[in-house]
Amino acid sequence: KLAGRLPFASDLLAAYYCAMDPTTPRKVRVILMAALAYFVVPTDMIPDFIAGLGYTDDATVLMAALGTVRQHVHPRHRDQAEIALDGADAN
Repeated sequence: KLAGRLPFASDLLAAYYCAMDPTTPRKVRVILMAALAYFVVPTDMIPDFIAGLGYTDDATVLMAALGTVRQHVHPRHRDQAEIALDGADAN
């Protein structure tokens, strides 16, 4: 639910679906999993509970990773992310 309220939630989920896709090259999967791990680890550069700043470092890491591997994040990954977010909004 929290992820759905983040401004970069769609990118976060698209990265997840790309990383879980068995057709995604291993190197790309590793890069994305590292970025996703940084997002979920509670101890990072800027603690997530700091209002307004807490997720800026997480978003920066994710956007850098996506920028590196953007040609591997396909429309189907983005579609899966949108479907998941729409389902989360319904609950």
